[in-house]
Amino acid sequence: MNVWAIDKDIPLKLLLLELVHRYGENTLALNNQEQHFQAIELCTVNEPDISAYIYTFGQNSGRYGIDLKYPISMHNIVGENENLTLDQIIEIISTHLFS
Repeated sequence: MNVWAIDKDIPLKLLLLELVHRYGENTLALNNQEQHFQAIELCTVNEPDISAYIYTFGQNSGRYGIDLKYPISMHNIVGENENLTLDQIIEIISTHLFS
């Protein structure tokens, strides 16, 4: 994944760089249908039904929001994790996608 070639804002690119550094180049996949400049949807290559929607719109500067998606949509966690630091968002992604 060439993070700098992705048309997203800088905080999302910094997050992606950190995730690539921690988990490797070919571990995560981006949902290419997500067109918002300040949002990405990530899943692992091996488990596309579990994903994380990460966004910076509506957040304080340098902060992130995250929605957690599961195969059964009524289990999704939406709108409960906002204004998180980079470290907090990485911890949630690590637990959600890699546990």
